[in-house]
Amino acid sequence: MRGVNRVVLIGNLGKEPDLQHLEGNIAVAKFPLATTETYKDKSGTLVSQTEWHTVVLWRGLADLAQRYLHKGSLIYLEGRIRTRTWEDKDKNRRFSTEIIGDNLVMLDKRKEHTEAGNGDNAAPEANGFPDITFDNTPPGSPLTKDDLPF
Repeated sequence: MRGVNRVVLIGNLGKEPDLQHLEGNIAVAKFPLATTETYKDKSGTLVSQTEWHTVVLWRGLADLAQRYLHKGSLIYLEGRIRTRTWEDKDKNRRFSTEIIGDNLVMLDKRKEHTEAGNGDNAAPEANGFPDITFDNTPPGSPLTKDDLPF
């Protein structure tokens, strides 16, 4: 039987995404994500517990993160857990657990496009971000977007 490695997080960026390019111009972005759980303890006092996650995004998602996300941005993230091990310069074994993001939705509120001095009449974009569509239909495929039942 196969296992499932799936993570769903909603949280805020702890700092600006760090974008790097590897061999072959492959983009990779890394940033900390804070998720906070709030509950009442036995005495009825609200208690907040924050967990920090290291998020890694590759290729197109990395470029989008670098372009549109900033410290404090609220995002919905789907991905998988990956743990890496290595030896540091003192020969100590080190571990790092990361969330490899597969799907990202920006949840920040819509930005105002009618600021003073902004005379363009461009249509506002959802959540203040441009509409981005990825068409994964193989070239020459007989199916089109109009053929989908939803």
